[in-house]
Order: sequence, then C-alpha cells, then structure tokens
Amino acid sequence: MRYGGVEAGGAKFVCAVGTGPQDLIRASIATTSPSETLEQVIEFFRGVLKNGPLAALGVGSFGPIDLDPDSPTFGHITSTPKPGWVGVDVCGEIRRALELPVAFDTDVNAAALAEYRWGAAQGLENFLYVTVGTGIGGGALVRGTPLHGRSHPEMGHMRIPHDRAEDPFPGTCPFHGDCLEGLASGFAIERRWGVQAESLPVGHPGWRLEAEYLALGLANLAAVLSPRRIVIGGGVMHNSELLAQIRERLNQYLNGYIHTPGIVAPLLGDDAGVLGAIALAQRKIEAS
Repeated sequence: MRYGGVEAGGAKFVCAVGTGPQDLIRASIATTSPSETLEQVIEFFRGVLKNGPLAALGVGSFGPIDLDPDSPTFGHITSTPKPGWVGVDVCGEIRRALELPVAFDTDVNAAALAEYRWGAAQGLENFLYVTVGTGIGGGALVRGTPLHGRSHPEMGHMRIPHDRAEDPFPGTCPFHGDCLEGLASGFAIERRWGVQAESLPVGHPGWRLEAEYLALGLANLAAVLSPRRIVIGGGVMHNSELLAQIRERLNQYLNGYIHTPGIVAPLLGDDAGVLGAIALAQRKIEAS
C-alpha cells in the first residue's frame, strides 16, 4: 500500500510517495503563488497515480493553519506572513483534485511523527521536535499523538529574555518583533549579521548568541511540557558546534531543578518533514 506526502514549506514543497525511508521517491517544487505551486503538486501526484493507487495523502504545512475539523476553514493556512498564502485551502484543493483521503497537520508536527516512527524518538511517546531554519517551529507528541489545542503549538513565537544592551537587534517577526523566531531564526541571523547562517564562520560571536536564545526557548519548553527528549534540526543546526553549546547553556538554565532532556539531532535529516506527511497519511488509514 503506497502513500503520498507533501511537506509544504515557505521556500519549497517537497512531494513524495512511498511507505517510509526505505522506498521514498521525492520531488521538489519551488513555493511561488498558491495557484502555481498547488497545480504542480497536483500534477506530480496525477503522474504517480498513473502507476497505481495511493491509499491516502498527508500534508505537513507551514502555518499557522486551521486544524479544527468542525471549522469552515479547516485545512486552510491562516495568518501566515507568507505573501499571498493567507486563507489558502491547501488541504481541500489537493483532496478535491486527487479524490483521495488527505490528512493535514503542521510541518513540525509531521516531522515529529516521522522521528517517532523511524528516527531519533523511536520508543518515546512524549518528546519535542524543534526546527531552526528560515523560521522556528516545534511539534510535540504526547502519548504518541501530535499535540493540538485550540490550534497548534507555535513554539517559535514564545517570548524570551532579550538584553537590548548586549543585543540591540529588534527582531524580525512581523507579529512580535523579538520573539524566539524573531531573534534566532535563520532569517534573523541573516538580518543581524549580513550573511546567511551557513556563511557565518564557526567561532563567530553570533553563534554564542544563537545558542543562548535557543537554550532559553528550550528551557521554557522543558519546564512546561517535560519532554523525555528534544530533537532539534533545521538548516541553522548544521553548524557543527551549535548543538553542544545549546546543551551546555540549557543545563545552566535548568540548574538541576528539573531533569534536562536529551537534546539530539534528527536521524531523518531533511527528509523528516515529508516522511512525516507520509506518516500522517498512514495514521489516517490506520484510524479508519
């Protein structure tokens, strides 16, 4: 039984078909306008369907998104800063065009589900997945199920201490300014230092500041959600020294009051998001 998956990102949509890491076939589509991007996604899967059926399709999307099945805008992107994408019915357009069952969640909840099934969180029903890339997002699994509430977690938009004397940078978030994402995302690194994160040299003082902000955010998450493990990935985490710096600062912030969760890199790397979309599709069929 084959499944489809879409990792809907602000820079690209990754489309894939398979059952897991061992047989994944993928294609990447640049995120442009909603009509152009979704048309290409639908054409990819129409080509896949010519070679046999799919049981279901999962979509892990950038957000914020509406996950309330009773809402008239279920499956829509809501208040995103991504130009042109506010109010787009991603889930519905794909479902109607392909006439398939479609599961829908955030890209980070999907990635968390993938790491739970195949990656660095196997055997753990309570953990977090945090991604630090162009933006910052987080997904939580509680008893093996992605955490939802009125909406979904927005871990990148928590407020953290900001010493403006040491770091006068105002932040990049169009909604909150100096939230965690506004201070520590890849976009924030680029705006603060004038180069993209991958070009910021190892040993640059910007990395000490990055580790400080990320450790503050993880300390809040550890105190509130008590995860057994935190899997942290994304393009900014490709820096070889950053993970160790975050662990050190997090230990200092928690100061022995609560147990410091294990902080690890994802085993699935950049495939976590699209594999999570496939895992969403599998869960939909299993639930039915």
